[in-house]
Amino acid sequence: MNYDLLKLENQLCFPLYAAARGVVKLYTPLLAEINLTYTQYITMMVMWERKQVGVKELGEALYLDSGTLTPLLKKLEKQGLVTRTRHAADERSLIVAVTERGEALREKALQIPVKMRQCLDLSADEAGTLYSILYKLLGQM
Repeated sequence: MNYDLLKLENQLCFPLYAAARGVVKLYTPLLAEINLTYTQYITMMVMWERKQVGVKELGEALYLDSGTLTPLLKKLEKQGLVTRTRHAADERSLIVAVTERGEALREKALQIPVKMRQCLDLSADEAGTLYSILYKLLGQM
């Protein structure tokens, strides 16, 4: 039997997993300065862009299920960064909206992508290639 297929070094999943963990670890101290976790940060990025969004649409944008999203949104609401309200036409649907306080946080977050680029030794071309490949993979899932 050829067990090389089972070697960690031959798995695409492992460097993806380890790199994702490493990148999130680099974000952690930067996000602590604005009192957000990584998942809260990516949620706020969607909120800053869209201002108001349905929970289902938000979950699709972030590749998160409602079991993960619900407690996350409750914490953001408790911090005063978003509000959650029932959709007028469909009581089953929740609408999430960014608050003034949430919008104000956007200014403080501007420095985070700049600092992250300094942490990662990738050229613009390398970063663009990696971005394209990762989104290609996401599109296939």
